[in-house]
Amino acid sequence: MELIYPASNTLQRLLLRLFADWQVTGRENVPPMGPLVIVCNHLSNLDASLLGASLPSRRIRFLAKSGLFTASAVGGWFLRSYGAFPLNREGVDVRAYRWALNELATDGALVLFPEGTRSRGAMARAKQGVVNIVLKSGAPILPVGITGTEQTGHWIDVLHPTGTIRVNVGQVFSLPGIEGKPSKELLESLTTSIMLRIAELLPESYRGVYSDLTGRTGTPLAESVEQ
Repeated sequence: MELIYPASNTLQRLLLRLFADWQVTGRENVPPMGPLVIVCNHLSNLDASLLGASLPSRRIRFLAKSGLFTASAVGGWFLRSYGAFPLNREGVDVRAYRWALNELATDGALVLFPEGTRSRGAMARAKQGVVNIVLKSGAPILPVGITGTEQTGHWIDVLHPTGTIRVNVGQVFSLPGIEGKPSKELLESLTTSIMLRIAELLPESYRGVYSDLTGRTGTPLAESVEQ
C-alpha cells in the first residue's frame, strides 16, 4: 500500500501533461519538512490528487467526506491507501479532528479545504474548523490557489484531466498564538485572514465572497497574521 501514493501521483502527473495545460508556480515555497497545513480553494474531485501531483516534495494527507469511503469497497481502500481519512460533515467529527492533529504532531502535511465542500468556481464562505486545527497544532499554513478544475465532474475525470489548470503556491505564514478559548468573532476574523491569502493567489473571478476584501494588507485583520 505504500506504493499507492507515489504511483498514483506519477500517473496523475503523466495524465495532466498529456491531456491538460497544467502549470505549477511557487513550488519553492513548500517547506521540505515539519508540520504543515495546506489550505486551498475547492473546485472539484480532482483537487486532492492535483495537489499530490503538484507538490511532490511532501506526502500530503487530507480529509474527505465519509460517503466517498462507503460508496464502494475498492474506492474506500484506495482513498485510505492514498492518505485520506473519512470526515462526517454532519456536525463535529471528533475522530477526524484527532486524526488531523496526530498527523501534524508527527510532522505531516495536511490538506484542508476550508470551504468544506466544492464551490465549482467562485469561493464560498469558509468554515471555522481549519482555524481550530491550526491553533491547536501550532502548524504553519501554506496557501494554494487552484483554477481550471471546476469542470471536473465524476471521479473518473481524474483519469482524463483537461483544460487550463493552474496551481499557485503562496508564502507560508502562521497565526498568532491565542491564550484561552477564542471568541466566535476572533475565529471568524482568523478564518477570513486565511481565505484572503488563498484569494490573493486567484484571478478576480474565482475570489467569490472574498473578492471585495483582497488587497487590504494594511487592515488590522491582515496585521493579526504573522509573516
